[in-house]
Amino acid sequence: MRWIAALSLITLAFAAAAATRNRSPDAPPAPAALFAIADRVDAAQLRATIEALVAFGTRHTLSDTQSESRGIGAARRWVQARFAAIGADCDGCLSVVTPAQTFTGARMAQPTAVVDVVAVQRGSDDPQRVIVISGHLDSRVSDVMDATSDAPGANDDASGVAAVIEAARVLSKYRFRATLVYAALSGEEQGLYGAKVLAGYARAQGWQVQADLNNDIVGNSEGQDGTRETDVVRVFSEGTRSLETLDEAKYRRYHGGEVDSPSRNVARYMAALAERYLPNFTVRMVYRTDRYGRGGDEVPFLEAGYPAVRVTEAHENYARQHQDLRSENGVRYGDTIDGVDFAYLARVTRLNAITMAQMAWAPAPPDGVDVEGALRADTTVKWNAVPGAAAYRVWWRDTTAAQWQHSRDADGKATSLVLQNVVVDDQFFGVSSVSAEGFESPVVFAGAAGRF
Repeated sequence: MRWIAALSLITLAFAAAAATRNRSPDAPPAPAALFAIADRVDAAQLRATIEALVAFGTRHTLSDTQSESRGIGAARRWVQARFAAIGADCDGCLSVVTPAQTFTGARMAQPTAVVDVVAVQRGSDDPQRVIVISGHLDSRVSDVMDATSDAPGANDDASGVAAVIEAARVLSKYRFRATLVYAALSGEEQGLYGAKVLAGYARAQGWQVQADLNNDIVGNSEGQDGTRETDVVRVFSEGTRSLETLDEAKYRRYHGGEVDSPSRNVARYMAALAERYLPNFTVRMVYRTDRYGRGGDEVPFLEAGYPAVRVTEAHENYARQHQDLRSENGVRYGDTIDGVDFAYLARVTRLNAITMAQMAWAPAPPDGVDVEGALRADTTVKWNAVPGAAAYRVWWRDTTAAQWQHSRDADGKATSLVLQNVVVDDQFFGVSSVSAEGFESPVVFAGAAGRF
């Protein structure tokens, strides 16, 4: 019966496109519009971006900043111009900023300005609530301090920057309740400096960052061992909050929550969206902050207290990462554009775009989520009211289950729900908020462990 499901998806996609054409620019559409957003993502646009970035030769953070054709400075100005052009197409809906900070360190022998290029699409009803998509602009070869050799960085991480720019192009055609931020970061290879700059900028602006979707190495579908997988992407997420206090950790160890940080529930959220809106494309959740012994730009966001995940292709090819351009024993090394699968990159970009749209159209995740039920046959779930929420959805699952399994709805006036004959001892609980149109926030796990 798969053809019936496929036909239903196609029908919904056409309906969403028609609804989008006929609605007011500021009115949130129905959730079926997420099909239309996914359909707008264009592999040719992604290719054009990566071709432009590769043409700068190297984008090493310590490379030339004055040339118009080579180095990190030229690349930053190109991204800034691209954001400006997208903003012009949406009647100025994007504001482009370039937060910067000077760093020195083990991989920054001389004081160096790290400059991010960031486009901000301000929300209408809840502008301080922010959803970020990021990728890093800088590239490198085998020697992390080599700022002059060609370092195309086609997949690491022009692919992530291409996803950021394409998300901006697609989502700028819509208006959202929350603010969307599209960030091309610098200094990742030298110490995650660009993410530190943006996390600090977010704090200074008073942003309530609901999620950072960090896209790093997202364009290759064939691993070094020859395994090819075009229908899966990995999403890494931390298990417990980086800023958890000692008292919170003590409570969590006793009551649970080790796999329910807000970042982990963002990953679950992305997996559920892929299952519903992206036929034949799935999220493989990985219960780690990043790959084993490695890191990425989501880490400074986590350290600042913001939920963040890392989005990465299913199978990496290490011969194409952090390598001088060369051939040895019949093996080609180097991060060149022929290693990018643009159809696969488009699928990853669709996942990012619909995740951002759903979050930004939905109300904020509820806070104050808590449960009661000791020595009872029923469980009571409580939460604080959320502005703009038309309803709330109470979720629960077995303590060993990877995904939320059961749900029950409460109307927008309710701030508690009694789950009859559901024993608190055997389940984990959470709550999401839902808009009048049906857009749902990520689930918030009960207690401090799950607090966004």
